[in-house]
Amino acid sequence: MYRQSVSSSNIRSIGYDAQVAILEVEFTTGDVYQYFNVPEHLYQQFFQASSHGQFLNDHIRYNYRYQKVG
Repeated sequence: MYRQSVSSSNIRSIGYDAQVAILEVEFTTGDVYQYFNVPEHLYQQFFQASSHGQFLNDHIRYNYRYQKVG
């Protein structure tokens, strides 16, 4: 999945596959997680958020099933 770099202290890049509603987040540690059934509008808000880490914690991490992929 193609990910775009973001300016964040602990998130390196963010990607989204609209066909399967999967959000992919690469952390600065190199770990990659996929979050499932994330609506596209939430991905857009996440990508544009002033604090990506805070948005991830507040709206995504605890509300969507996820798995570590890398």
